[in-house]
Amino acid sequence: MPDSIAVTSADIHVRGLGGDIAVECPFDAVDLEDLLAAGPWRTLRWYKGQKHFSGSFWSATEGALVIYESLLELAWLLEADFDWSVSRIIAQPFLMTARIDGTERKHIPDFLLMTTSGPLVVDVKPAKRLSRPEVAFTFAWSRQVIESRGWEYVVRSEPDSVRLANIRILARHRRAWLFASEIVDRVEAAVMDGMTFADACGSVPELDESLVRSAVLRLMWIGRLMTDLDKPLASASLLRRRP
Repeated sequence: MPDSIAVTSADIHVRGLGGDIAVECPFDAVDLEDLLAAGPWRTLRWYKGQKHFSGSFWSATEGALVIYESLLELAWLLEADFDWSVSRIIAQPFLMTARIDGTERKHIPDFLLMTTSGPLVVDVKPAKRLSRPEVAFTFAWSRQVIESRGWEYVVRSEPDSVRLANIRILARHRRAWLFASEIVDRVEAAVMDGMTFADACGSVPELDESLVRSAVLRLMWIGRLMTDLDKPLASASLLRRRP
């Protein structure tokens, strides 16, 4: 696979939320606001014998459902929803086409994230498939086109299993309206730097431990308490987030 691919032209096609084509233009001319209002390029399909698991995930970042087409995509959707630097998550944001050696190539990225450092386009693919020539070629020219716009592009494969398990636990506490703010604030005030997760769950003895535990996990989801999520929560040491 060459380091550089001769892309002679690249265009972008964006659907509106109703499914109709809303924008078609050169890739370097698209308005970012149009992408943030995009509907998914493909519709979800379910059929007997389907080899992948697709569905919709309620995203705290979006305050709405975001679709995914595999459990691996769902894993990275969870990661994006937990990432405090991410302010928007758009699934299947556009179809990109490019003219390469006289042939039109097409690709639909999995996610567009708006981050504190700018737009980030994400493709998700199992590691065992990354070495396939057609996959490597598609990701190579996609990277070239996307990065030429000054955006970031990453390919994600299987995440760390411990970190994913931890984020799945935290994600159960992503809905703000399920938590009483006075309890959350009270638990936050009681947790000291270096406390273990278990000690934090018992830090307000006059409250039911299940309420305190839920508040601790809520505080971790929103980033007011932090820990190394690459280690099991049972052995976690907590830190209060600095202003």
